[in-house]
Amino acid sequence: MSARPTGVLVMAYGTPSTRDDVAAYYTRIRHGRPPTPELLADLVRRYDAIGGTSPLAQRTAAQVSALAAALEASEPGRFDVRFGSKYEPPLIEDTARALREDGVTTVIGLALAPHSSSMSTAQYMARAREALGDEVTLIAIDAWWDVPGFLDLIAARVRDALATIDAPRRGDAEVLFSAHSLPERILEDGDTYPDQLRESAREVASRAGLARWDVAWQSAGRTADAWLGPDILSVLRDKRAAGVRDLVSCPIGFVADHLEVLFDIDVEAQGVAREIGLNLVRTASLNDDPALIAVLADVVRGAS
Repeated sequence: MSARPTGVLVMAYGTPSTRDDVAAYYTRIRHGRPPTPELLADLVRRYDAIGGTSPLAQRTAAQVSALAAALEASEPGRFDVRFGSKYEPPLIEDTARALREDGVTTVIGLALAPHSSSMSTAQYMARAREALGDEVTLIAIDAWWDVPGFLDLIAARVRDALATIDAPRRGDAEVLFSAHSLPERILEDGDTYPDQLRESAREVASRAGLARWDVAWQSAGRTADAWLGPDILSVLRDKRAAGVRDLVSCPIGFVADHLEVLFDIDVEAQGVAREIGLNLVRTASLNDDPALIAVLADVVRGAS
């Protein structure tokens, strides 16, 4: 083992820690442009609907802490695990610079998102690489949805959700897999993000023995760009019109309790479901499930 540990920079989008932090957070998302009062009020309304703030910061901290413990237990002293966020302190750049200043010469970059894209995870890696500088080697982990164990874990969550549906109707239930939408312009350069969603959904469907399943996109941004679709809210209406009475939402693109899960699925999508007479249930978020942490630890060790 080398004298210096290998850095592990765990990265995620981030979330405001308190209700008072929402404006600054939204301003960073908008690259320094403060949101209009209307946009800010809408985002605050969403946080208020799930209790004022998102539990994501705590969920992410638990994931990072558990990953650090798992790696330390298997190889004491080999890894230095730290967290950096895209839009909320500690920022990716600050954590990367701290690793460099502490003498770490190799850093493994891991985004807490199973699918990769030029407009999401690739941006995390680019920001980390720039902050680390030429003297530090960044080993960037790409998509990890297809590593051993992850899809089995999702399939188990799907089976658990299906089990909550009345047995006589369970066989006719459908499972809808979703991930965060991105602007359609990512397709111009051959971004494989949509293909990753479809393939991961197909693999989970096979493992769970699903007869009826589909994919949708959710949480599109409020911009003039065209975003990947179909949107989950439209799909819910289409499924009900086609006769579906019971549907399991599996937000496979998220590994923790994001606003995009707790509001966009549990509040907004559920509101549509009630309106159209659709029984909508959701798979439980992974959060710091030891099985997920074991998968992530294997991913890090495999990259080192």
